[in-house]
Amino acid sequence: MNKLLLGLTTAVSLIASAAVSSAEPVKVGMITTLSGGGASLGIDTRDGFLLAVKQSGNKDMEVIVEDDAQKPDLAVQLADKLVQSDKVDVLTGIVWSNLAMAVVPSAVAQGKFYLSTNAAPSALAGAGCNPNYFSVSYQNDNLHEAAGEYANTAGMKNVFIMAPNYPAGKDSLAGFKRFYKGEVANEVYTELGATDYANEIAQIRASGADGVFFFLPGGMGISFMKQYAGAAVDVPLIGPAFSFDQNILQAVGDAALGVKNTSTWSKDLDNQANKDFVAAYQAEYNRLPSIYAAQGYDTANLLISAMGTAAVTDQDAFRKALESADFKSVRGKFSFGPNHHPIQDIHVREVIKEGDIYTNKLVGTALTDRADAYAADCKM
Repeated sequence: MNKLLLGLTTAVSLIASAAVSSAEPVKVGMITTLSGGGASLGIDTRDGFLLAVKQSGNKDMEVIVEDDAQKPDLAVQLADKLVQSDKVDVLTGIVWSNLAMAVVPSAVAQGKFYLSTNAAPSALAGAGCNPNYFSVSYQNDNLHEAAGEYANTAGMKNVFIMAPNYPAGKDSLAGFKRFYKGEVANEVYTELGATDYANEIAQIRASGADGVFFFLPGGMGISFMKQYAGAAVDVPLIGPAFSFDQNILQAVGDAALGVKNTSTWSKDLDNQANKDFVAAYQAEYNRLPSIYAAQGYDTANLLISAMGTAAVTDQDAFRKALESADFKSVRGKFSFGPNHHPIQDIHVREVIKEGDIYTNKLVGTALTDRADAYAADCKM
């Protein structure tokens, strides 16, 4: 158990004229992955979030950080502790969609706000939406939809598609197929957490595909990319940002160079909030941020902006404050749709090398002002 207590204080309100302040502390429970194969994703999520809290100087927020070790049962236990014992007001931080599905419905049913820094399964965007659930990242399908659109513009006619067999993996391939106009050479679901991809690579080689779309986050992506390069398969790869995360790239190395990937964020997005974030993150942690860090940072800043407008105990007012998204996103323009999922641009990046560091650079935009395919089914 890892607790980072960031100055819970007794709030004293000085109200001048008609000015309004929340004047109440907010207790945040962050459940994220800090150990195991997906640890780098959770560490970046945590570090981005805590950087925004530190920069804000807000002393009315307490953040309790817990490690789910990428285990749904443990995530549920931690959520129960945070809600029932620690009495948190807000939950956040989960990276993996299967863990989100185990935690979020119960948390919002108990009247807690959940702000997703990453996982955003389709089941929570449509009929399963909830007024207290906000995805600050995307909807799971979004980056994969953009990859499908990019495959069209790249002239790919017959693409092999592959993802792990869990909710985000199924959303990823659904999203790709929603926009891709060509043929699917084969659709393969791998074991979640797999490290050996010899069989899948053999299938790709035999498929006659002119492109491969894959979604394999964390250590899965590292294993696949290294094995794919070693097998010398001459079929170009496309993926979402999760498979070309800043930390993953350092482990994969030259095998990733030139690969295109889709993302809502990039370190070279030209807006002041992003420039300030990248510089501050490097100064604080001595490494480049990833999309997970950017999403954690935005989530904290959204929460801080709402705290400045309404008290978390006034749920209707606090919800409206969150809905207004009155903060400077590192992604540039950002707003929420009617199902509390983002409306935002989705870009195309290319893996490059800057000095000794593997990273991404923007090369285009695949989708503009993209919402999601499930909002019409949300009846809140």
